[in-house]
Amino acid sequence: VTVKVQPSKSIMFKGMEDLVFGIHLDHGEGRLHFPDPAVRQQVEAGGMTPMVYVDDNGQATEAYPFNPNGSADGLTAVTTADGRFTAMMPHPERVFRNIQMSWSAGHANDFSPWMQLWRNARKWVG
Repeated sequence: VTVKVQPSKSIMFKGMEDLVFGIHLDHGEGRLHFPDPAVRQQVEAGGMTPMVYVDDNGQATEAYPFNPNGSADGLTAVTTADGRFTAMMPHPERVFRNIQMSWSAGHANDFSPWMQLWRNARKWVG
């Protein structure tokens, strides 16, 4: 699938805003559901939605197969208000090297853009 990194408080996604790139997905679980609209509004307004599924035009989508679980507005990741914990459905740990990607313009031995998640985490822990 293709996702877009949005501005957020997530330490994992720091400096990756506006990246639109493919990512590994194994299954369609992980649908974000907010029974209380006020909670969803708080999460979105608070910069706690770091990543969305996008269509071929780079627009957030609920349409299958671009969004395999139908999460509202394409939401596929959430983070805490302080950005210290991030949960996501796609699997960036499976595509941190270009050779792991289904497609990449870079050399097979290079790191993919998803390696930045791990660099950010390492920098944060010191």
